[in-house]
Amino acid sequence: MNPQSLSITPLTTSLGAEIRGINLAEITNNDASVILDLLNQHKVIFFPGQNLSVEEHVAFGALFGELQGHPHYENPITKHDQIFELAASHGGVADEWHSDITFSASPALFSILKMVKCPDIGGDTLWTNPEMAYETLTAPLRDLCDGLTALHTAEAHGRPEVMAVHPVVRVHPETGKRCLFVNEHFTKRIVEMSFDESNYWLSYLTRWISQTRFSVRYRWQAGTIAMWDNRCTQHKVLNDFNKERVIQRVTVMGDEPRGDASKWPVYTNEQNASDTSRHDALLNDYLSQALGKSSPVEKA
Repeated sequence: MNPQSLSITPLTTSLGAEIRGINLAEITNNDASVILDLLNQHKVIFFPGQNLSVEEHVAFGALFGELQGHPHYENPITKHDQIFELAASHGGVADEWHSDITFSASPALFSILKMVKCPDIGGDTLWTNPEMAYETLTAPLRDLCDGLTALHTAEAHGRPEVMAVHPVVRVHPETGKRCLFVNEHFTKRIVEMSFDESNYWLSYLTRWISQTRFSVRYRWQAGTIAMWDNRCTQHKVLNDFNKERVIQRVTVMGDEPRGDASKWPVYTNEQNASDTSRHDALLNDYLSQALGKSSPVEKA
């Protein structure tokens, strides 16, 4: 594939581009490297009119790494262990900002979504650029974020015991750029802060990341393929539709997020156990589970 033969239309100055002039069912390993270059540039890319079969979709995803189905959900319609499927009629509307599977020690690297069926109006997806969000923070706030870590859990999937801690600022292993790596769906606690401090700071950061100036909104057509880099984007669906919406996704599993070492120790509540001790229970559970420590605070 000659990159010069592609039609590339940037969608915003923040992120996103539509790519035409390529058949994803026929690409080679060399073609995949061109797609990765485009992904590093635009962070989320869209290929309209592809209409890949399930097996073609899986084969395309496998060019970029190991694939994994969803660790917690079963598909409502299509039974395939490397396809994750969401149907709106089965509660499949992911309408909170998130990067995929950040509750894992090695979260998703790339997500490649096929729009199977979409409503005529509504059901758009938004992506945001947390690299730009990080870069536009003032220097003192960037410095604070660089020294923090955060606890992510699968509580939203009914699995609160599935947890991982990641840097609040992740460094992209290919571009070297820094981005805010916290989200409203899975991130529950700043590890080095008290419960109240963490709530305030997480609320500020997730609102900051979600600003319109950092984002792109995409209106779907059936058959479109979207591919995004979970290391430097977040996304959510607009829950503004009342007809069926079905997506299928293959997920390329990733590496362990890297950032600066924490500048401060893990927060522990040194006060006597009380009703408010329950706010630290999740963090204490992680310490007991992952670090082999006894809980520093008695659970209420």
